[in-house]
Amino acid sequence: MAIAAAREARRKPRLSRLRRAVAPIGDARGTARLMLWTGTLLTGLFIFLAFFAPVVSPYNFDQFQANGVRFDQLAHPSSEHLMGTTVQSTDVMSRVIYGAQTELEVVFMALILGLAIGVPLGVISGYFAGPLDRGLVLVMDSLFAFPYLLLAIVIAFLLSNTVGKGVFSAAIAITVVYIPQYFRVVRNHVISVREEPYVEAARALGARPFTIMRRYVFFNVVQNVPVIATLNAADAILTLAALGFLGYGLQPTDKAEWGYDVSRALSDASSGIWWTGLFPGLAIVLLVTGLTLLGEGLNETINPVLRRRRVEKVELGTPTSIVESEVGP
Repeated sequence: MAIAAAREARRKPRLSRLRRAVAPIGDARGTARLMLWTGTLLTGLFIFLAFFAPVVSPYNFDQFQANGVRFDQLAHPSSEHLMGTTVQSTDVMSRVIYGAQTELEVVFMALILGLAIGVPLGVISGYFAGPLDRGLVLVMDSLFAFPYLLLAIVIAFLLSNTVGKGVFSAAIAITVVYIPQYFRVVRNHVISVREEPYVEAARALGARPFTIMRRYVFFNVVQNVPVIATLNAADAILTLAALGFLGYGLQPTDKAEWGYDVSRALSDASSGIWWTGLFPGLAIVLLVTGLTLLGEGLNETINPVLRRRRVEKVELGTPTSIVESEVGP
């Protein structure tokens, strides 16, 4: 009984913190609420397709025949192939569905790697300052000097000779692009937070630097990171599509990728064959739009400066004493 009571006592503060964290989302109003839920629905649709691709997709992404019969090349959308077929006789709808799985897999891995590297480096650099801070800022500013797409192409080209063209190499190429953003945002917040009275008090009480960073600094500077990560995810989709379009993305025989499909569809468009490029391009637009709306909605919901709070009308009743004094005994 004592152990259960102790666990319940520890669980209550956690639930209370969780409720406070999600309370702004439930209180969202107006345009912020519309953007948040529209982005959530669009993103959730592609997440559903990615998780259940083998169930939802009518064929495999590279399947070109069924029951021993080869699909027609460049067939118009029909009841058998809702989005038509490609020049390789593969089903466009199946490639779009499996492409969602590839896009989210690469972007999720890139975000995890970027957060795992950029956020700790920003906290350490901002807290300790000195030569370490100047060195890290110099490196990150050097990465910022490169156009992000050119940097991703260079990294992908270098990794193609060693790691090969795969999910991991594409994720690393995208990760390098976004590490400086997380670093600069977190570092700037840490510089302002490290001089706060509660941090000074913890330092005066003899707390170790990494204890202060973990308990008092990290959770006070990480609020904007989810918003930035969501917006970077939308940008990462475009970066991955650009790498695939230019031929530096994944191996086309290993995964379905929207950028590669759009690249192959360029020659079809000149012949009036629109479906091979329209549907992969539309998938890119919808997923990027969903992630962008989700990020903007979170920003206006979580950010206390932009957040619109619920306004309730207050009706003040007439005090009984005043009414009695006016009416008389």
